[in-house]
Formats: sequence, C-alpha cells, structure tokens
Amino acid sequence: MKGKDNYARYSRQIFIEEIGLEGQRKIINSKVLVVGAGGLGSPVIQYLAAAGVGTLGVADFDEVELHNLNRQVIHNESSVGTSKVKSAEKFVSHLNHQINFVGIEQKINQKNVEEILSPFDLIIDGSDNFPTRYLVNDTCVKLEKPLVYGSILGFSGQVAIFNHKGSRNLRDIFPEPPFEGDLPDCDSLGVLGALPGMVGSMMAHLALNHITGLPVPVNQLTLIDILTWRFQTIDF
Repeated sequence: MKGKDNYARYSRQIFIEEIGLEGQRKIINSKVLVVGAGGLGSPVIQYLAAAGVGTLGVADFDEVELHNLNRQVIHNESSVGTSKVKSAEKFVSHLNHQINFVGIEQKINQKNVEEILSPFDLIIDGSDNFPTRYLVNDTCVKLEKPLVYGSILGFSGQVAIFNHKGSRNLRDIFPEPPFEGDLPDCDSLGVLGALPGMVGSMMAHLALNHITGLPVPVNQLTLIDILTWRFQTIDF
C-alpha cells in the first residue's frame, strides 16, 4: 500500500474483515488478463480496475460499433470506430490511473496464445466464440492457470471458475465445442444490456475471491435465467 490516498481509495474493501490490508495488497500485486472487451469484458474491466488490480491486461482485436453501446459499458459514442483495447485503456486511466494497463490488440490464436497468457496469474474469458473459449481453456490447463468463465445469450448466462488449483475445466462439462453454424448468437438472438452486466460482475467477483484467497465454487457451473429469474448450480 502507498500512503493515505490508497487507503482512502480502497478503504471499503479493506474494512471487510476477510480482505483487510493483506487482501488489498494481493489485489494490487495481481496480474489479470481479460480476453475480450465486449459485453462481459466491460463490467469485468470496470470492477477490477476499481478494485485496484495492479496489472490489468485486455486482449481484443475488434473496434467499437454503435450496437455495442447497449451493453459494453466502458465504451461510449466517441469510442465508435476506435479499437476496443484503446477505448478500454482510456476508460481505465480515467477511473484509476494507478493501474498498469496492458493492451493486446491481437486476435488470440494457436501461435500467440501461450505468449499472451503466460505473463498473467489469472485469465478471465469474456470472448464471444467457441474456438477462442476452448483455446483459452486448453492453454490455461497447459500453463496451470486458473480461468474465470462466463457466457451469455438472450436471457441466459453461465459463470464458473475452471482449473482452480487443478480443479476441472471447460472440457470436463462440455467436452467438445458445438458446431457454431448451428447456434444463435447475440447478433441474431439479441441480449439485454443488464444481463452481461450481471454475469460480468459475478465473473469479477470470482476473480477477486480467487486473488484474495476467499472461497470459490469449485467444479460448479452457475446458470442464470433472467426471464424467469432463476439461478441454479450444476456440479460437474
């Protein structure tokens, strides 16, 4: 911790008995990569930057489009046409100038995935396609890195933490990715902006629990249905 300003900024976290000064130091010293700066990545980036994650990496190769703005809350109208990574960096610098922001304007693929993931302690997958999800999952298993997972579609969402101290991973519950041509996506089915906000916030909370050593739900997938307002968990 550095001085009174830091204490004042993070005091409401420090006041939590289970976190305290030691937990806040862990947050400040953590290195987290967020894959995707879209609907899920936006609230994750927002809350991790606010919490004081010391090194925050964001990997995305896309540009902000007008239709993104109903749910991708770190971007705004002036961001349209610019890269999501640069927009995210601007947002983070305005929110918390102490964050070491690492922007990665690349599409993650087989050739670069290990190089991109290796410097970070925790990976958060906010991607929107199955090839990236499975590639990131498999690489986290290989590199022995924990992975916070989330997905959204329509009124439904999923959240889990994989490979936590060697726990199970995405392939243990969904062994193979489905054929993407058979599946709807947000472009065709749509999504209400509050849903990725809810799921992304839960992903950020899982990340902070992991960083500070608080309990996380191991080998468990949380299912969210905001149309019927039902939440359930599946052990796997």
